[in-house]
Order: sequence, then structure tokens, then C-alpha cells
Amino acid sequence: MKKFFESLANVWKIEELKNRILWTLGLLVVYRFGAHVTLPGIDATQLSNLAGQTKDGIGSILDMFTGGSFSKASVFALGIMPYISASIVVQLMGIAIPYLQKLQKDGESGRKKINQITRWLTIGITLVQGPGYIYNLYRTLPSNAFILGFDSFSFLFSSVLILTTGTIFAMWLGEKITDKGIGNGISLLIMVGILARLPQAFIQEFTSTITNNNGGPMILVLEVIGWLLVIIACVLLVMAIRRIPVQYARRTVSGEFEQDGNRQWIPLKLNSAGVMPIIFAQAIMFIPAAVAGLSKSETSQSIAGAFSNMFGFWYNFVFALLIIVFTFFYTAITVPTNKMADDLKRSSGFIPGVKPGIETSDFLDKIMSLITFPGSLFLALIAILPAIVVGLGVQQSWAMFFGGTSLIIMVGVAIDTIQQINSYILNKQYDGLMKTGKNRKAVA
Repeated sequence: MKKFFESLANVWKIEELKNRILWTLGLLVVYRFGAHVTLPGIDATQLSNLAGQTKDGIGSILDMFTGGSFSKASVFALGIMPYISASIVVQLMGIAIPYLQKLQKDGESGRKKINQITRWLTIGITLVQGPGYIYNLYRTLPSNAFILGFDSFSFLFSSVLILTTGTIFAMWLGEKITDKGIGNGISLLIMVGILARLPQAFIQEFTSTITNNNGGPMILVLEVIGWLLVIIACVLLVMAIRRIPVQYARRTVSGEFEQDGNRQWIPLKLNSAGVMPIIFAQAIMFIPAAVAGLSKSETSQSIAGAFSNMFGFWYNFVFALLIIVFTFFYTAITVPTNKMADDLKRSSGFIPGVKPGIETSDFLDKIMSLITFPGSLFLALIAILPAIVVGLGVQQSWAMFFGGTSLIIMVGVAIDTIQQINSYILNKQYDGLMKTGKNRKAVA
């Protein structure tokens, strides 16, 4: 514990790191403030029906990802979900479109162009989702909630424009946090929105178990213990690493290679994709219910009902399959085994018992597949855990934090941010040693 507080003290001794943390916290406060600014032309006191729509089911997921903005008819009501959807589309298109494949290989310049394409696609998606959100307000809220009139074109136009601007501003906040702050900005915006609902969810569960005599204090204690165990399981999933031994060879005077005895390790993570498979899968799970809801046929309504119930069997079955698929897909993109094999060959490195080149690439690919499969199953299990605990009598709002999208994102983002802070601390110590060395050399 003493070491932990010493590490916290070291954070504030590093001026650059302190400024980055304060910058990040400031932008997060701006984002949370915007979540409470209602769209112009809407009476904020008439939003009870909209809050009831997002109390449970898939609406609660939308509200969670937007940090409560969806149920408040806020200027950030669409949040950064359009940006996430655009990112998914661009990454999927990168497999089939040669131009995007070329950009992915162009390094920093290519990444900037891909980001620009993603931003424009985000605007396009927001312009489509914006009218859909306003139409949902028309269906949900009473007519006297619209100050400018129930069917005013000026309200529709201005609201869609403001929602689009809000999404762009949220995207800008996320990118600024990534550039000048600490951690991944987009992920932090999602995490802060999720954390904003945690106290209310726990209070509701506390009221249900204690005040309403629904199990008593012992049940609540068991739930909290189970919640902490799930958090530990999530941490292990994110941190688990398989290490592959690598040896290096050196060229002798005669020109031949011999082993120099130096052995290193290639760290391959059990879950290299992090939280992205769950975010991608969750974004796609909104589509079936939305598309099926456009038709009035009995089959379409049945599909819409099945995919609107996030605690139902078919919703969780498809959700788990998508997570497994996206885990393999994202791992294949982020872990280039071919490049790793080429880099080893160029540096005279090799895996014992495996020939350099194609065989090394195939070996690494096989290992990644073997460790990714159980990792994807574990990730899918944690993602559908809320549906399991709801069946055991836990309140839906509290069950959302009992695994699922919310907990995985919170744990993954928290670990990533802590690792970045720790790297700053280590770099500062390293710079201090180098400066001392230079000073001593100058004195000598």
C-alpha cells in the first residue's frame, strides 16, 4: 500500500504527466457537462417517457454508451457511437478495398488519411441516425414537450444539425485526449459514461435487497463478492500473456552463424484485441432490431422483440458469436505475424526448432489461433454474464455491471491508462539517470 501511494506521489512530480492528467480530466468534465444540456426546443421536464424507454433492454445499452445523454435528449444524445460504427466500416472495408490496404501500409501519413475518411463517414452516419433519433422523440414524448411545435421543420433541421455537431465535438474531445492527455480518448469517454450510471445502479440493488427485503444483507454481500471476482477474471483476461522463446545468432569470422546464447521472448496476449470485439459486436447488435422494426409483419416484429431483449437467449447467442468472430478478426489485423517473422529473420533471430521465414510466420499464426480461441470464449462468457445473473434474481441495472460490455470496457480502459501512466514514470526515472551520467561525464 505504501508503494502505491508513493507511485501516486510520483505522478504529480512529473510536470508533463500532471498536465496530461489535468487536461484529460478537464475534457472529460466538458463531455459530462454536455450530457446534461437538452436539445433546444424540448422541455426538459417532459422527458420521463424517454427515461422509461431506456430503463432496461437495448435502450439501456444506448443510454449507457452515451453516458445518459440518450435519455436526456442531450446535444450528445448520439454520443460517439457513429464514430465507432464508422471505424468498424472502415476496418472491414480495409480487407476488400486496395486503396485502404495501401493506406494501412503507408505508416503515419496513411493513418491520418484513414482517420480523415473515418471522420467524414462519421458525419454521414450521424446525419442518418439524427432524424431517426428525432423521430423516436416524436413517438415517445408528449406533444407539449416540443416548445417549437410537434412537427416543426425548423426543430427537425436544427436538432439534426446540433446532434451532428455534438457527435463531432465528442469525437474531437476523444482525439484531443489521445493526443494531449493520457489514455485512449474515445475509450475514456465511453468508460466515464458507464461509470456515471454505476452509483445509481448499486443504490437500486441496495434498495431492492435491503429495503424491500429481497434477500437481505447477505445476498448483497455475496453479489459484491461475485462482482469483485468477475473484475479479477477480467483483469486476468486482459493481462494474460503467452511468451514464445526467441534465440539470436551471430556471424563468425568465417561467415557462418552460431548461436550467441542470448534468448529473448515474444509476448503474445491471450486477448490481443482488448475491448474492441465487444464494442464492435455491441454496435452491430443495434442493427437487427432497428431494421426489423421498420416492418409491421409478424416475423419482423418477432425478430425486433428478440433482439431488443438484451437478456434474452437469441440476443446473447448472436452477441457471443459476434464477439468470437471479431476477436479473431481484430487479432489478425493488430498482430501481423508475417511482419514479426520478417523482423526476426532480418535480426538473425529464430524460434528454436522452427525455420526462419514462412515457417516462423505459420508457427506464430498457429500459436495466436490457439491462444485466441479460449480468450474469445472467455470474453464472450463475460459479455453474456449479465443475462445469467438476471436469471438469478439480480436487478437489471446492477447486472449491467456484472460482466458484460460495461465491466470489460472499464477494466480494459483502466488497465491501459494505468500502463501509460506507469510508462511515463519509468521514462522519467530513465531520463534522470541519463542526465546524471551526462553531468558526471562533463565534470570529468
